[in-house]
Amino acid sequence: MGSCGTWARQELLVLLSSVWLWVGSAQPTPPGPTHTPGPQLKFRLAGYPRKHNEGRVEVFYNDEWGTICDDDFTLANAHVLCRHLGFVAATGWAHSAKYGKGVGRIWLDNVNCAGGEKSIGDCKHRGWGNSDCSHEEDAGVICKDERIPGFKDSNVIETEQSHVEEVRLRSVVSGARRQLPVTEGIVEVRYKDGWAQICDEGWSSQNSRVVCGMMGFPAEKKVNRNFYKLATKSQPKQKRREDVGPKKRLFTERQQLNYRLHSVSCTGTEVHLSMCAFEFYRGNTSTACGAGMPAVVSCVPGPLFATGNGHKKKQRQQQQGQPRIRLKGGAKVGEGRVEVLKSSEWGTICDDRWNLLSASVVCRELGFGSAKEALTGARMGQGTGPIHINEVQCLGTEKSLWSCPFKNITQEDCKHTEDAAVRCNIPYMGYENLIRLSGGRSRFEGRVEVAVGAGDGDQPRWGLVCGEGWGTLEAMVACRQLGLGFANHGLQETWYWDASNVTEMVLSGVKCAGHEMSLSHCQHHGTSLNCRNTGTRFAAGVICSETASDLLLHAPLVQETAYIEDRPLHMLYCAAEENCLSSSARQANWPYGHRRLLRFSSQIHNNGRADFRPKAGRHSWVWHECHRHYHSMDIFTHYDILTPNGTKVAEGHKASFCLEDTECEEDVAKRYECANFGEQGITVGCWDLYRHDIDCQWIDITDVKPGNYILQVVINPNFEVAESDFTNNAMKCNCKYDGHRIWVHSCHIGDALSEEANKRFEQYPGQLNNQIS
Repeated sequence: MGSCGTWARQELLVLLSSVWLWVGSAQPTPPGPTHTPGPQLKFRLAGYPRKHNEGRVEVFYNDEWGTICDDDFTLANAHVLCRHLGFVAATGWAHSAKYGKGVGRIWLDNVNCAGGEKSIGDCKHRGWGNSDCSHEEDAGVICKDERIPGFKDSNVIETEQSHVEEVRLRSVVSGARRQLPVTEGIVEVRYKDGWAQICDEGWSSQNSRVVCGMMGFPAEKKVNRNFYKLATKSQPKQKRREDVGPKKRLFTERQQLNYRLHSVSCTGTEVHLSMCAFEFYRGNTSTACGAGMPAVVSCVPGPLFATGNGHKKKQRQQQQGQPRIRLKGGAKVGEGRVEVLKSSEWGTICDDRWNLLSASVVCRELGFGSAKEALTGARMGQGTGPIHINEVQCLGTEKSLWSCPFKNITQEDCKHTEDAAVRCNIPYMGYENLIRLSGGRSRFEGRVEVAVGAGDGDQPRWGLVCGEGWGTLEAMVACRQLGLGFANHGLQETWYWDASNVTEMVLSGVKCAGHEMSLSHCQHHGTSLNCRNTGTRFAAGVICSETASDLLLHAPLVQETAYIEDRPLHMLYCAAEENCLSSSARQANWPYGHRRLLRFSSQIHNNGRADFRPKAGRHSWVWHECHRHYHSMDIFTHYDILTPNGTKVAEGHKASFCLEDTECEEDVAKRYECANFGEQGITVGCWDLYRHDIDCQWIDITDVKPGNYILQVVINPNFEVAESDFTNNAMKCNCKYDGHRIWVHSCHIGDALSEEANKRFEQYPGQLNNQIS
């Protein structure tokens, strides 16, 4: 996967999955009423890489190009479409955006043709513009390379190739060690086997804004055109030295110019260049752009990608105060479920009317570029708490989502199955070239190998990562850096993947928080390797997955069911065996006396996109004779009573005595049941209920003095099982204990409130009576 000189790269490449150019104004317009289209229906093949007789199918309907979803797609559908495109028949079809993801509308879904129809509009389908798909499901066709006699269609690939498949920023500044991201350079589009420039006559800041958005940057800035006039002036093909300032010498490299586009005119709200108006140069372009020069843009990076103290200081000044928008549940940086802060509580956005314009406002507000996708139907997992707003309708020029028109939600309007999400363009950083996997059965698993010493033009040296201390959080970062989604497992031994000639350990002591973009951003020992077992069998490995579970506790139920019980010791022998009592219970006068227990129910939901399964296979589950069940995890939940400053005064950790689907949402079937040594886990859309009246569903507070405390419950506290989001695994409540009774209130998931509301919670002075206001 890796190659040399990642930091020395001079080109920034952004793949736009063969977005075709529609010459003239191609700004999207709302669809008209559903009807069987007439002569205005057009078709084309797009995508990259492909041959002339295959590709992603795009349909021009209601003055807008869009795609077809692959749901229920058949060869009969492909036959009809290939005839539209001028071929005699289809030989196959492709699903899951094999030719790249399209943009704009998904016009057709659940298409069902018999094969003899004259138009795709005559086939059964859900209706024009009615789809529950994303562009990850764009359908493609492979047509027989035989044309219908006399058929003429300008939409098929011609020698001029009137489309844009890739756009890049080419920096003219060279250096021994190029720093990424590239924020400034000449705009170039892929043309045939090379790259072509855009004439800057009439070039505007709106054009630059669109290009910067595609490159992953939230904003554009003015550029020094005089420098680029020098850099692109007619010179022999050799490196030359330019003085551009008293303290700064830059090496510029001349490249032969080949203009492709001119008269580009964007409004600034487009998510990619192909949606702007422009014209092509045709034929000989040697005299093109006589009064101009290649279009150049300079972009402002977001906080995560800012380099240098000046950038970072400015970003910090702009970011004073807590942001009112965030992304959750995404595997990669710049993607996730959109959550907004309103009335001191985080909530989600309903996906009604959710589109690329609104999604781009979110992306830019968060410091990324324009949106690649506006996702609907909780494609990044379901949120919790309130759904704050609905029918967001941004123009695309707003600096904040809160400046866009929207409707306040009512309880009947939306459910969390309609939570909106985004995928944003982010700058190319080259992190994926510094890591690779070897020995696995698929590209999603293997022993981790990292590149070191890849600077200064040197060949990178590949080596292994010490498995000591390697866990789920480190695996999450590795999978993110590889672009393979979430971590399924982090493995400390990989003897079964011993298939590579890389044997040297080069990295040890890796300790990640889980949010980093690269392993190099985590803590590690640096060049001072410290690994007890340096054999290859002890090298770190990962198993990655495109989806992950996401567990969270139903906080209101804890508040509703909490109470105190004085339980006789003679009824607690099993609990003592399970270590569910405080240590002072060992000195008690068994079987006489009692323990004071704070009991409550726990209802743990899986709101993710994959089932929650124990890390250990059933062969290693431990049988507990006393309670007559198997433990599939050592510790599934921590129960704690804390003082306001965070000191533990009681602890009642609970092993996962059984993980099963107690209840599920409508239309979701139970999959896991503990009885008869059954499979354990929690299905997506289901929950596991531990009732307040079962053993160990408590905290032993016998030794706790009266006072004001925080009740804290943490699920999966040791990160034994990977999840898409660990920040919502903790739940906290205020509680007052007077020595006889306890009042539990203000229960909430750890990241559900604003920073200010959390401070108020932690500084809570306590109850003067039993009235909760």
